[in-house]
Amino acid sequence: MTATLTGFGALFALLFTGMPLAFGMAIVGFVGFALTVGINPAGAMSAQIVWDNLSSYSLSVLPLFVLMGNLINHAGLSADLYNASNALIGHRKGGLAMATILASGGFAAVSGSSLATAATMSSIALPSMRRYRYDDGLSSATVAAGGTLGILIPPSVIMVIYGTMTETSIAKLFMAGIIPGILGVLFYLAAVRYVVWRNPAAGPAGERMPWAERLHYLRKVWAIALLFFIVMGGIYVGMFTATEAAGIGAMGAFVISLFKGGLSVPVLFKILANTARTTATLMAVLLGALIFANFINVSGVPSAVVGAINWLNLSPIGVIFALIAFYIVLGAVFDELAMILLTVPLFFPLVIGLGFDPIWFGIVIVMVVEIGLICPPIGMNLFVIRATLRDVPLTTIFRGIIPFVIVDVLRLALIVFVPWLVLILPAQMSN
Repeated sequence: MTATLTGFGALFALLFTGMPLAFGMAIVGFVGFALTVGINPAGAMSAQIVWDNLSSYSLSVLPLFVLMGNLINHAGLSADLYNASNALIGHRKGGLAMATILASGGFAAVSGSSLATAATMSSIALPSMRRYRYDDGLSSATVAAGGTLGILIPPSVIMVIYGTMTETSIAKLFMAGIIPGILGVLFYLAAVRYVVWRNPAAGPAGERMPWAERLHYLRKVWAIALLFFIVMGGIYVGMFTATEAAGIGAMGAFVISLFKGGLSVPVLFKILANTARTTATLMAVLLGALIFANFINVSGVPSAVVGAINWLNLSPIGVIFALIAFYIVLGAVFDELAMILLTVPLFFPLVIGLGFDPIWFGIVIVMVVEIGLICPPIGMNLFVIRATLRDVPLTTIFRGIIPFVIVDVLRLALIVFVPWLVLILPAQMSN
């Protein structure tokens, strides 16, 4: 246990010097493994991890889904989704805020990133809400909360990382995230309705569009909706694997972008280069995390954690609540990827040993990370919005986000006490 604490201390020290997380975890993991087992086994272990993962067919899902998101983003999907949602419900009180939630959920289905969803929707939705004199607290909180859907609604990069680290089916994780993701959208819509019920001036109604104009905007998003259902539906019925679905999704996104126009050779090269950079970064972080996880395992931490839990005499559900509280606090200093990479090697063996389903635990972890991303005082998504709304005090953003945090906690409690909501779709999947 002392070796592990020293390792974490060394890792944090390296991170504070500005060293990238991937290199910090790899260095500490390699040195710690070498001091615990030996230099030759450490070299063999590191080389094997690099080879196994870089040559892994299943991990090719990562660059393909990143490419899919980049192509769709270039095609202007985020603006189309917002316009379509606004056309349907923008004329209601709080309608622009609810349209932002719906558009964020749709964009999350092809983005897979919380910060990317928040940053994209802030540039599209915030100007409209400010034009209609929406309360700054409501408008900023809506975008911040909607952004968290990016790591839950499949396909999700975080789920790919979690599935790889824990050897859990990525396809089943994708299916497991659908119902909680839909509940997230519904709960956030309820939060908006509550805010405008308490204070109607916080979300004035917009202009009602004629049905011809509504249908015009809806026609712009039918292709991406069809692509999502083909990708997820194909996985569900067993028509193709998650990796094959990623390839189909990337090809479909390419065709949509091509027909939308503006996809020249230089632009395509830029998209591919950006995809390569993002994939290389994610793979480097994953490899570093796996090396660090091996050091954690050989240092005896999992057995020490089990011993501590036995000493505290916590029930299995008590352990889950303790982990949830820990993750919410951790969200004040780390982004979602760092939280998953640093903590899953510690807690996953414990949770599985207590008899919990690994797919259910993965969704719970993602949902807790979502709360951490918008929980004051240092939720990462809140500062993304603050960068866009420099004239809005952080206290205003913090005040606005409270109803969304509350409904997130209620949704998490529902998932914890009714695991069926997570496991029903994976259980019905065709093999």
